[in-house]
Amino acid sequence: MKNNLISTLFVGIDVSSKTNVLCALDFKGNKLLNLKALNNQPGAESILESILKCLDSNSLKYVVIALESTSFYSTHIANYLSSNEILLAYKPFVYCLNPKTVANYRKSFVDMDKTDPLDAYIIADFARCGRITSAPWRGSQFLALQRLTRHRLHLVESITREKAYMVSNIYLKFSELATLDKGEKPFSDTYGATSAAVLTEFLSLDDITYSPIEDLVAFVRDKGKNRFSNPLKTAKLLQKAARDSYRLDRMLYEPLNVSIASSFNVIKALEDEIKVIDKSIDKAIKGINTTEYQSLTSIPGIGSVLASGILAEIGTITSFRSHDALAKYAGLTWRVNQSGNYSSDNTRMTKTGNKYLRYYLIEAANSVKNHLPEYKEFYQKKYSEVTTHQHKRALALTSRKLVRLIFSLLTKNQIYSKDKVGEIQ
Repeated sequence: MKNNLISTLFVGIDVSSKTNVLCALDFKGNKLLNLKALNNQPGAESILESILKCLDSNSLKYVVIALESTSFYSTHIANYLSSNEILLAYKPFVYCLNPKTVANYRKSFVDMDKTDPLDAYIIADFARCGRITSAPWRGSQFLALQRLTRHRLHLVESITREKAYMVSNIYLKFSELATLDKGEKPFSDTYGATSAAVLTEFLSLDDITYSPIEDLVAFVRDKGKNRFSNPLKTAKLLQKAARDSYRLDRMLYEPLNVSIASSFNVIKALEDEIKVIDKSIDKAIKGINTTEYQSLTSIPGIGSVLASGILAEIGTITSFRSHDALAKYAGLTWRVNQSGNYSSDNTRMTKTGNKYLRYYLIEAANSVKNHLPEYKEFYQKKYSEVTTHQHKRALALTSRKLVRLIFSLLTKNQIYSKDKVGEIQ
């Protein structure tokens, strides 16, 4: 292994939207190459040519290339260098590094100026010292899957933002519907189909308050598609909420109706797009990591979308030496707050890892706890231990427990079974 390191060229690239600045070191830390090129196809070709010449002139057999993960600007150069057929002869490893990790490493260089060439040098030296723990760049297939799974999260977050935005309009029109406790609300979901119909089809609250109860019952049955167990009770709760809500000048109701209806239309459109993305994810995952995919989908509650989201961020489990390393990569770790004999019970999740992996692991845990009694009991136990942030804390800890199961199944190429873990045939 030491001979391999001695024969390796360590390349650091500082990426920006316009340019790529490169620095290359040998194992002893000698600078062998410095250059600046445009961040486009001709610039990438010139970088490749310079790297190949440097490898040849210094009789080096291997190359490690490290870049800061600078939004999407590092994608093209990383993909180009990792897949180039000529460079493959030197067994390249291309890594996209967390900028925070590089920034922390830079602190060890006291009083060093901050310039693009020096940034490239620090990245190259970080690689030379063997400090890289992340997985190497995985190529176009994983990139394609990752773009889909990350876009799905973008759509989910857009729905969340839209719902949060509409709260003010819902409160202005129907204050009690937005603020009632769960047991007193006519509808369990303020954004559901029946609630949406109430908020958009009745112009004002007086139209609900003075509507015959029989008409409201028929309305609830129709919009709820006969899914309400007691439509009369629901209609009475609705009428009471309307009666107890603040009244507005009549001129305000129509603008509020238009705004609320628009928000519901946006949410519906985003939900439809998520269905399209889910179909594309299901198609893209086939043929990629089929063994690991089978392992994940064998866990009750984890379907193709959740499995794809996890695998798109993990890549291959061999990149992680333990379940602790996988949890740390996802940001599912907690900082210790201790001094002397004092140890705080209030510890915050680090959230410094991969937010996309963390999202899919937490979503998976939320689903798994509804299918596996062991995880449901664990969730309820953690939920009852505290009085604040109960759901978030319990779900995060359940996610951490799930990481151990996922790591075990993936490293052993096994599927989940209630009785025992079985090998994939």
